[in-house]
Amino acid sequence: MSADSRRTASDRKISRRTVLRSAAAASTAFSLFTISGTKASGRVIGANDTVRIGVAGINGRGGAHISAFTDKAIPNVQLTYLIDVDSSLFDSRTKTVENRIGSRPTCVQDVRQALDDKTLDAISIATPNHWHSLMTIWACQAGKDVYVEKPISHNVFEGRKCVEAAKKYNRVVQHGTQSRSDNRWARETAAAHSGKYGQLVVSKGSASKPGSGRNSIGFKEAESPPSSLDFNLWLGPAKEQPYHKNIVHYNWHWFWETGNGEIGNQGVHQMDIARWGIKDGTLPTKVFSVGGRFLPDGPDQAETPNMQLAVMEFGPATLVFEVRGLVGDKKRPEWPSDVSNAFFTTEGVIKESKFFPKDGSKAVPLEIEFDPPAPGGAFGSFINAMRTRKPEDCNCDAEVAHYSAACCHLPNISYRLGTQGTYDKARGAIGDNTEAVAVLERIRDNSKAVGIPVDKTVYTIGPTLTFDPASERFVGERSEEANKLITREYRAPFIVPETV
Repeated sequence: MSADSRRTASDRKISRRTVLRSAAAASTAFSLFTISGTKASGRVIGANDTVRIGVAGINGRGGAHISAFTDKAIPNVQLTYLIDVDSSLFDSRTKTVENRIGSRPTCVQDVRQALDDKTLDAISIATPNHWHSLMTIWACQAGKDVYVEKPISHNVFEGRKCVEAAKKYNRVVQHGTQSRSDNRWARETAAAHSGKYGQLVVSKGSASKPGSGRNSIGFKEAESPPSSLDFNLWLGPAKEQPYHKNIVHYNWHWFWETGNGEIGNQGVHQMDIARWGIKDGTLPTKVFSVGGRFLPDGPDQAETPNMQLAVMEFGPATLVFEVRGLVGDKKRPEWPSDVSNAFFTTEGVIKESKFFPKDGSKAVPLEIEFDPPAPGGAFGSFINAMRTRKPEDCNCDAEVAHYSAACCHLPNISYRLGTQGTYDKARGAIGDNTEAVAVLERIRDNSKAVGIPVDKTVYTIGPTLTFDPASERFVGERSEEANKLITREYRAPFIVPETV
């Protein structure tokens, strides 16, 4: 998508000296092509040539990347590097690769060591969010293609830099929002665009599921990191801070320095679909968010909300997003998980591959022409696009990824600028949008059901912020505060550059 179309559409602390020494070592151990970008290369890969891949971040989601790139269903791919700051993972993951493809990958802790290998064609990134963009940019500068897990960015600024790097270095960058490879969602979004089932009024997404961090994570004291973990590298762009077990390996999602909360976790998938359903929708013109971290047993160490409503205006359509983390409890079957999307039109609702008319008549299957995704799924289409050298041959390129990730970051900015208030104050702040009101009511009722008294629940109520999609900056009231959260202060040498 062109620039023109974008316009339209912390106690035992770690010694500071030790940390700084480590940072200095990291900055000089490998050549910093990442600053100048002068090593950009990249060979032309023929249809029968072997594509050499490195997987960065091999603990959780990285396991799926390892499986995909060692699957015979994607031929002529060799997994040559395993990259992770925690070396304790290397033996088990190496055995997995050897058992699947018969060859042994090289294991390194610093991605820059792999990127200096001219025989490496691409990296597949499954690290914590705060590393996604910098690693993507470094890879592009080194002449490598990139598969990057969602969200592509930790903030809005980073996402745009990824788009610029992909274009400048002619790299294929594919995002891990797998729904873009699904015919169902291609069909439903096409139906929402078509007008055949009425004009789209609300595009609704929900990422309401149980699991670690959505309920209490408790508190963990600062301590020395394990000897196998290069904590300086793990922090990367994030500010210097002590290690504790609530951030490595998974609960980093619930801290602003490293994650983006549930809306930027599971939520990116449903946000991508919700934005996709808005014809020519790129970024909103207004954004508002309300919610809180509501826990039956009192506060925990985490920072991000586990209950959140986000509302964004896209011209005549509104995007409404719901996060409720206190669901899926067998004792309360009336509050099941809800990971879904729906498109509300002037004539009814498009969901579950059907159209449900407003008049209550029988739902009908969608009958609509649509452009099917590129074949091979998320990983297969990425490899194919590497071979064709056409970024459009992957199912979710860097710019599409940027817009959807930004639609998670923008409500978080409103939330982080919010003030405390009661439910009634929160209700008064959201106006009369029926679906938004319904979400707030579900947050209230769900919280009450898990033992949180309504009269003692304190909501964080964000301001309604005006956003300019063309400049990708806030304008108007409170814009100075909000624009500070468009980016972050980076920790040298892990700096996302203004000029890629």
